[in-house]
Amino acid sequence: MLNIGFLRNNREEVVKRLSIRIDNAQKKIEDILNLDSQRREEQSKLDSIASELNNISKEIGLLFKTENNKKASALKNKASQLKIRKDEISKQLSHVADQLHQSLCEIPNIPDSAVAKGYSSDDNEEIYRFGEIPKLYHGALSHWELAKKFDIIDFDMGSKITGSGFPVYKGKGARLQRALINYFIDKNVAAGYNEIQVPYLVNEASAFGTGQLPDKEGQMYHIVNDNLFLIPTGEVPATNIFRDVIFELNELPKKLTTYTPCFRREAGSYGAHVRGLNRLHQFDKVEILRVENPKESHKALEEMISHVKGIVEELNLPYRILKLCSGDLGFTSSLTYDFEIFSAAQKQWLEISSVSNFGSFQANRLKLRYRCADGKIELPHTLNGSSLALPRVMAGILENYQKEEIIKIPEILIPYAGFEYID
Repeated sequence: MLNIGFLRNNREEVVKRLSIRIDNAQKKIEDILNLDSQRREEQSKLDSIASELNNISKEIGLLFKTENNKKASALKNKASQLKIRKDEISKQLSHVADQLHQSLCEIPNIPDSAVAKGYSSDDNEEIYRFGEIPKLYHGALSHWELAKKFDIIDFDMGSKITGSGFPVYKGKGARLQRALINYFIDKNVAAGYNEIQVPYLVNEASAFGTGQLPDKEGQMYHIVNDNLFLIPTGEVPATNIFRDVIFELNELPKKLTTYTPCFRREAGSYGAHVRGLNRLHQFDKVEILRVENPKESHKALEEMISHVKGIVEELNLPYRILKLCSGDLGFTSSLTYDFEIFSAAQKQWLEISSVSNFGSFQANRLKLRYRCADGKIELPHTLNGSSLALPRVMAGILENYQKEEIIKIPEILIPYAGFEYID
């Protein structure tokens, strides 16, 4: 959520940057600032009445001591009228404050100055590419065909148990999945990220804090009786560890990594591009996240990108990095880079990671703050990245490493998996 003080002091810059992302940015910001002005006006009235009531209370006490009951009674009547007026203003203030909060919740994050205007993923900019696309043998199979041939992932069994989008990993498929998780976590810990294990259910406040509510409510599984949500990503519970926390400046940065299953309804997803592991309702993912001094957050983002690059290159998968345009940014993101590997059998790019800088957007929702050297309280920046999402990494390995009778696995994973190939 955008900080109202920042909007107040940077109106023109905010409108300029938001205009590449949303329609009618100027009117929406002006409406918000008008509500803010009304809120401050009502608050000023309330403070004035509260001060007057306090003075009257003191005066009444003195008058009763001097037995000036007539004047004391007159002041008591005045105080009663002021209290009625105070209640009226309090209700109006609450109404205006709710409108302001709702309006702020509907505005996405301000795009970073590095973000280009665009309307969809077609307008994203490729900024880096690595590796050669493998030349597969004639008759090479897609990963869902390989999964069936080698009996390592059973999509039909998952559909029987739950429904489509909930696969069952078997044998070497399950072991390879576990090997990837352990490898990703080890790489992250070696890079200075503190490993944590988090709940897979979050409350409404947590989902709001990281920006899933109210923007992505339809994409989450909601347990109505308890008003809890299955997590769409480990970012949600991990980042909420810092909700309502004030750090000292020297305590930053905070760096965490976590493995979780993730749950997404993905309503309306269908077609060849979502077959097999390409899009699931339940999948595993390893996350990295950081809380940073705002002056260091761009440097931190570059470090996270470099870290993810190192992992994908050790897996020896051809990949590219895209800088997302304004029309493809997530609601909470200020700047995002997507990693995509090339699926040689499907002949398409598959996203495996998003690395994002959220600026102070999440911190403002979370009431996450830090104390500067001069004692002033400020909002830090939060950053998050997939390191990595497993399904499409698995798909890329199965397809790109396939031979006619076996599937080799990346050399870096052999010590984790305990085998060199799937047959």
